[in-house]
Parts: sequence; C-alpha cells; structure tokens
Amino acid sequence: MKIKLFNVRNDEKAAVAYYSDQLGVETEITSEELEAEDIRKLEGFDGISVLTHKNVDKELLDALKEANIGCISTRTVGFNHIDLDYAKKLGIRVCNANYPPNGVAEFTVMLMLIALRKYKPAMWRQGVNDYSLSGLQGKELGKCTVGIIGTGRIGQSVLKKLTGFGCKLIAYDPYPQESVKDIAEYVDIDTLFRTSDIISLHVPFTEENRYMINAENIAKMKKGVLIVNASRGELVDIDALIEAVESEHVGSVAMDVIEDEVGIYHQRRINDIIKNRKMAYLRQFPNVVLTQHMAFYTNVNVDSMVECSIKGIKEIVETGNSVHEIKL
Repeated sequence: MKIKLFNVRNDEKAAVAYYSDQLGVETEITSEELEAEDIRKLEGFDGISVLTHKNVDKELLDALKEANIGCISTRTVGFNHIDLDYAKKLGIRVCNANYPPNGVAEFTVMLMLIALRKYKPAMWRQGVNDYSLSGLQGKELGKCTVGIIGTGRIGQSVLKKLTGFGCKLIAYDPYPQESVKDIAEYVDIDTLFRTSDIISLHVPFTEENRYMINAENIAKMKKGVLIVNASRGELVDIDALIEAVESEHVGSVAMDVIEDEVGIYHQRRINDIIKNRKMAYLRQFPNVVLTQHMAFYTNVNVDSMVECSIKGIKEIVETGNSVHEIKL
C-alpha cells in the first residue's frame, strides 16, 4: 500500500508519520501542488491525497486515470475543488475527511463576539494609539436571537455552546434532530430570516443552496442583522452582501470562507496582486470580519483529517469500501 500526499504542511508531518505507521501504509510527502507531470511519475502508488490549494479538474483526473491511480482523498471536509462527476465517469474513487465539531463551533462563537463587540475597528485604532470609545459600543450576545441554519454536528455544537450565553435560539434544517429540540426551536427558514439578530450558516455546499444568502433573502432579514459563515463561501452572494452592507441593512458580517478563495487562502500572497475584487472590497468595511478559512485549524482537527485521508484510501483499496468515500 503506497500513498502520495501533496500540499503537506509542516503541521501535518507528524500526523502523517504516525498514521502511516499505525495503519501500515507507505507514504511519500511533498509540499508541492499536484500537477499533471507529477502524476505521470506515480507508478506503484495506490492513491493520492490533496488539499484545496488547486482544483482537481479533468486534466488532472485524466492523468490519474492514465497512471492507474484509482483513489484520491482530500484532507478537508469540503470537496467542491474536485470534479466529482468526471471522477465517477473515470471510475476514480474520492474520499474526504471529517473531524470533531468543537473547533469550528468555538470559532463561530468567537466570530459572533468579535463582530458584536466591534473588535476589528478597535484593533485598527490601537495601531495608531487611538484608544477612544466613540463608535465602538457593541451588543450583548445574550440579548440576541440567534438563528442556526443547518443542525448537523457543527450546527448542534454551536447551539450547545450558545446555551451558556442566554440568547434565544432558533434553527432551520429540512431534517430536524430530536436532540436539538431541547435547546432550540425549529422554525421555517423565512421565519428565521425575519426574526434573527444573528444568522449563522452550517450547511454543506450544493448547487441547490448556492447563494442562499441573496438579495431576496437579505431583504427579509432584520435591519442590522449579523451574518456569520464558517461553512462554505458559495452559500453567500457577495454582490448582494456588499449592497446590503453599503445600505446598512446588514449591520455586520463575520466570514471564515468566501467564494473563489482557492489559490488565495492558505497561501502566502504578500507581494502578489490578488485577483478577487469582491473580497478586497468587502474586507475594507469596518463592520466586516474576514478570516482565512481557519475555523477548522486546531491540532485535533489536523490529526483527524490526516488519519481520514490515509485510512480512506487504504480501506477502498483493501476492502472496496470506506465510510470516508463521497457517494454520488
């Protein structure tokens, strides 16, 4: 059993070594991105593992097929950087990773607090020795109605953490969970839009929910609403969001993800021209907090994603099935 891991960060190396030994898998690592010419050198490998630094498109998948690589895993929960339909057509199996929900849930609550307490402009002022309070009056989380869209593992974890703040909790999910009903009230999505002071997204991206936060739905929201997204960038129509911030209908935004972040987030781009005007424009607002897709980034989660990636390929090759495989 032999696996090649691409885009390996320094913080992943210990986990790769540990799980390779534990699972009896030979691994080879590189910090480089996956390129077609690399794939042609992968003779004898059973699978490869990647991150989201580069889209795994038809060209790369064709090269994998030509090299008889039958499995690819991504060390991420999200997988929209891989052309799943084309991979299925070629017979290439695809796995993703998972991790405990606590890290993202904690980060989500932190985003809420940073936005509510206007910490971004407060930090700006400190940099020029301005310690005034004017314009920095915030809101208390405990006095807010928080609407959670998506009550899977992360959404539930956010709800549980918010119970200690005393805020009113409502939720929307097409598949309600009985365990949630003890701490939050399920409502239809329009009611959630209309009545929430804070709206937090915790759903996977599909074509059906692309731009669920759009001009029409923003218009239903309370004036001054806080929108939080630590899920997927494609859930939010950035053009509509910018207009809503400019009109002051949306009071604040805190997002760990943004559409078209691939090639920008998780990269050192200090001296580069960033070709994402929407992100650059959105970032300049004092009431908008953008973080670089790091809600997942804890020691626990990094270890879990490496383990899932190696284990998924091993299980598919040896048994034909894996709980980590993405089923279409």
